[in-house]
Amino acid sequence: KLSVTCFAGDEDCARDEVTASCWKKAGIPEERIYYFGKDDNWWIAGETGPCGPDTEMFYDTGKPACSPDCQPSCDCGKYVEIWNNVFMEYFKDETGYSKLKQHNVDTGLGLERMTMLLQGKETPFDTEIFKPIMDKLYELEKVDIIESRRIIAEHLRSSMMIISDGGRPSNVDRGYVLRRLIRRMVRHMNKLQINLDELSNLVDIYVENLKAMYPDLEENKEIIKNTIIEEKDKFVKTLSHGEKEFNK
Repeated sequence: KLSVTCFAGDEDCARDEVTASCWKKAGIPEERIYYFGKDDNWWIAGETGPCGPDTEMFYDTGKPACSPDCQPSCDCGKYVEIWNNVFMEYFKDETGYSKLKQHNVDTGLGLERMTMLLQGKETPFDTEIFKPIMDKLYELEKVDIIESRRIIAEHLRSSMMIISDGGRPSNVDRGYVLRRLIRRMVRHMNKLQINLDELSNLVDIYVENLKAMYPDLEENKEIIKNTIIEEKDKFVKTLSHGEKEFNK
């Protein structure tokens, strides 16, 4: 069920045969080891900074291949990335790449994707992490748009985590990310024609579902509610003012 990808190599960094040989020793057959370029198997945080080739692990869901050329970089849904390792050994600046003095492996596991696959679910939104909130949104909606339900579920949880960690809506840095999350969530609630007053109840459902793993959510529940509702109210006023100006 597992396929892996490695860096194909270019003028900046050699083909990653070291990782490929490790995968072969681990039991991955050669036909399930793929090589791709920087678009797929290279990681950097921005235009400059620490970076390096990566190797990624994909689970074959068993869905039919979309074409004879279907492979892990294809986005048809047959392959799901579940894990990756970035080999941080380079630094990129305006002049090019240089080797770092210290080499690290930066690893990332998609915990919810792994849960989804082990439980045989279609998406992470079908697991118990999201199901209570997804069910409530389905109950409340007047228009059925699955993408909007998923966006609301994900953005609300992310917003709650940021607020619980001390973040607040603003126009800079993580505060701006939080503001955009809340406002996009509100837009999609409007798409589903869900009463925005339900936000408080939705927060309660999430807290109840996640408090065993994240007790801070329960401790900060009122702060979370007040912050989200205050930002929602600001956005509703902005929308109302914008509509009036547009209608003029």
